[in-house]
Amino acid sequence: MTDRFDNEHIAKVRDIFSAWETPPRAFVRSYGCQQNVNDGERIMGLLTLMGASPCLDMDSADIIVLNTCAVRENAENRLYGKLGELKRIKAEKPHAVIAVCGCMAQEAHTPETIRRSYPFVDIIFGTYAADELPRLMLDVLEKRTRAEDTAVREMYIPRDVPLVRNSSFKAGVSIMYGCNNFCTFCVVPLVRGRERSRDPADVIAEVTSLAQSGYKEIMLLGQNVNSYGRYVPEGEKIGFAELLRRIDAIDGDFRVRFMSPHPKDMTNEVLDVIAESRKLCRCIHLPLQSGSDRILKAMHRGYTVEKFMDIVSYGRKVMPGLSVTTDIIVGFPGEEYDDFRGTLDVMKDAVFDNIYSFIYSPRKGTKAASLPDPVPAEEKSLWMRELLTLQREISQNAYERFVGKEFEVLFDGEHGGRQSGKSDEGIITLADTPHDLCGQMRRVKVTKAHNWAVEGTLVP
Repeated sequence: MTDRFDNEHIAKVRDIFSAWETPPRAFVRSYGCQQNVNDGERIMGLLTLMGASPCLDMDSADIIVLNTCAVRENAENRLYGKLGELKRIKAEKPHAVIAVCGCMAQEAHTPETIRRSYPFVDIIFGTYAADELPRLMLDVLEKRTRAEDTAVREMYIPRDVPLVRNSSFKAGVSIMYGCNNFCTFCVVPLVRGRERSRDPADVIAEVTSLAQSGYKEIMLLGQNVNSYGRYVPEGEKIGFAELLRRIDAIDGDFRVRFMSPHPKDMTNEVLDVIAESRKLCRCIHLPLQSGSDRILKAMHRGYTVEKFMDIVSYGRKVMPGLSVTTDIIVGFPGEEYDDFRGTLDVMKDAVFDNIYSFIYSPRKGTKAASLPDPVPAEEKSLWMRELLTLQREISQNAYERFVGKEFEVLFDGEHGGRQSGKSDEGIITLADTPHDLCGQMRRVKVTKAHNWAVEGTLVP
């Protein structure tokens, strides 16, 4: 159930930190998905309540938290590489507190690896224990021993902790946690637990607060946002479509995205709500994973290629020009070239604006990790090259539809000396201007299309 955060332990830690010669500085590095980033903002919020101040430089920090991802093997490799660097920092600053948390920490084998190979790590906590950080921190400061909490708390929803946002104009809002789908390649249900949704009143209050604070873009987050409301430990039980309606009715000049929906749970009602809305972006990220029904069944995805294409077709019927992006796994165990060809066919039919593609990476504890996988890595790499070549052609043709048109762009950085941002459709947009537009929403007329972005001029 939802609790409020731990004022008693926070106060005790703050008293200890106040006796330090200088207030501690805290660095949080989050790997992986947007929900992990949101968790990292909550962790930084707790650290500031305990008396620490955020810093962007790991070498300057007195408290270092690595918030991990377990979705792919290279994320694991990055963590252990970073821990190797932290050994030097701990030697130079013995008072420094080093913590590892998140999805990898929730896996059974990770804490043992850290205890054995990285004994200088002070705190290990899993995805159910972020709110326990003040208690764990106090144990370390008072006892100077490692503190751990990887217990499973089935209906755990993070407490009402003030977040320290990484951006002043874009924000993520978690609407649910966990997943009940158990796709055979995915560790999320194993490390984040079963599905549970936040009280819609809490979600609405958070979005309203962000809108009143001037945030321009809000991303609703969950492992499967379509199933929002099925399991609500506290509060009113409403579905995802109704939540979107209520968010769209909130006063303010902001736009709303969400990720990730699951094709098996995507409904026409949700697409209709987006089509009728004022604030919801005409851009849907819909993970395909494979264009072969045989492989989709082996993945335990719960839909067919026909069902997937029906969603795309209906979305574009009610929202002409709808932008659709997707995830694709190449080389799933047992996949043959004919299956892969099916994926290429769907790409041609669906005309994705962009794809996020990965060669299959086995994860411990998942069913797919034990399946026969006879296709050599070299052949899978060739498939991936073929897929990317096709998508570059598709994206180039798809982006040509924007040339000569105008759309709203939220600028968030710079690329190659030009201001860069994303349109309502999620398209990267570049504009030549001597002004810093970061955080501003500006209208742009598109003059040129690439296979990864468009260029344009600001509309006066």
